[in-house]
Amino acid sequence: MALLKVKKASKYFGGLGAIDNLDLEIDESEIRGIIGPNGAGKTTLINLISGFYVPTKGSIIFNKEDITDLSIHARVKKGIARTFQLTNLFMDATVYDNVFLGYHKNYQAGPVRQFLHTSMSKREREICSQWTMEVLKFMGLTSIRDKLARNLPFGHQRALGVGIALATRPTLLLLDEPIAGMNNEEIVIMTELIRRMRGSGITVLLVEHHVSAVMSLCGRITVLDFGKKIAEGSPEEIRNDEKVIEAYLGCEEE
Repeated sequence: MALLKVKKASKYFGGLGAIDNLDLEIDESEIRGIIGPNGAGKTTLINLISGFYVPTKGSIIFNKEDITDLSIHARVKKGIARTFQLTNLFMDATVYDNVFLGYHKNYQAGPVRQFLHTSMSKREREICSQWTMEVLKFMGLTSIRDKLARNLPFGHQRALGVGIALATRPTLLLLDEPIAGMNNEEIVIMTELIRRMRGSGITVLLVEHHVSAVMSLCGRITVLDFGKKIAEGSPEEIRNDEKVIEAYLGCEEE
């Protein structure tokens, strides 16, 4: 059953088509890979789904609801979370506080109740604290919960960025190059975490240049080039597709 549908979507910047008449369907609880050369439109696609961009034309359907015109905040409330190519953290806050802040969209108590420390706000902070610790445990960050984000090694910063997204309790998680810049050990850890996310019921859309990781993680892969879909299928089908080999797989991995 399709959780996400991108229907005839295009995004133009001036006369340049970053996404061109794209159709895409992602089923519940799958890990879908999106690959393609630089400038293919991969991050633009994530920006359209997450609400950072509005399509020039076409529509975005999530969980059977048209969300094309919804704000970023509204989409997070619907269950869509994302990470960024450049790690987006509160650098002067601790690991714990970064994840804790990610839970804010679940708060039901308004700012007045929070200011007055009502029983409802206290209860919500307890729930938030419990969930924060669950996310930290899931991401393997419990032992460094009190460290400032700016003092973390790169791999832990990337993991923390994913943890902040998980703190929103997403149904669909958009990962934009989550293993870029990682060493081999960090890549193994992150790919296993992504598998566990799917096992916990989260649908994952994975944009990544590390082709071998995408091939091992994803049941289906969509290939973009110049904003157009040029191929879609299983890893084996993509690996042997002549258009894909010519456009992308014949190049060195970045």
